[in-house]
Amino acid sequence: MNRLILKSAAVAFGSVAVSLLLTLIIVPALGFPISRTIWLTSTVCPLALAWIASATTFWQSERLKSAHRELARAHAQLAAAHRRLSEKASRDDMTGMLNRESFFAALDGSRRKSDRGALLIIDADHFKKINDSFGHLTGDDALLLIAAAIERGVRSGDVLGRIGGEEFAAFLTGATEQEAKRVAERIRREVELIRFRPVDERTVPLTVSIGGTTCGEGIGVSDLMRAADRRLYEAKHRGRNLAILDRDVPEAA
Repeated sequence: MNRLILKSAAVAFGSVAVSLLLTLIIVPALGFPISRTIWLTSTVCPLALAWIASATTFWQSERLKSAHRELARAHAQLAAAHRRLSEKASRDDMTGMLNRESFFAALDGSRRKSDRGALLIIDADHFKKINDSFGHLTGDDALLLIAAAIERGVRSGDVLGRIGGEEFAAFLTGATEQEAKRVAERIRREVELIRFRPVDERTVPLTVSIGGTTCGEGIGVSDLMRAADRRLYEAKHRGRNLAILDRDVPEAA
């Protein structure tokens, strides 16, 4: 408010100065004497009118600036809320990993940026037995432990997702076949080391089977999934708690 008064006063006194200067020039030039009335008119009128007009203008300008600031703040809050909602919508509620749709979208985006990489499909072994024996809440606890083990096993920058009830996927961006095998084995080992005790002190073993494939140039997501699924089925068939990787999927024609 003080700033508004000072600005208005500056404009008003500036107007008085200009008015007096014009009076001193124009009135004598017209051959009239400068009387007390003329002095008062030249001083009071511009002082009152300019002060009121400038104060009103500055006040409206401040209100407009305040409204713009509020609008900008509201836009920022709305954008932040939209980002949070988008992030929440893309995540699996329980594990915090990407959900199925978001994982495949991220996989497709990663494939567009790099021709090299490997896809792993990770499936919890005998998980139905855990749910049937201890209940789904205990099964959820086991899944959270498995998800954490998978996160410890992958590299920074790899894309992780939960693509089914007890099925996870990881895309290892830029990984070679040897790198992918090391990551897959590290994940398998991290899960195997979990000491899961749902009741009393009895430890229930947790293991995963992993099927994977490295990929060549121009290979689609569906082809990668089919190849990794074949290796996962093979790992299950060969006794579980195993990681099997395919060679490169043949390049698209």
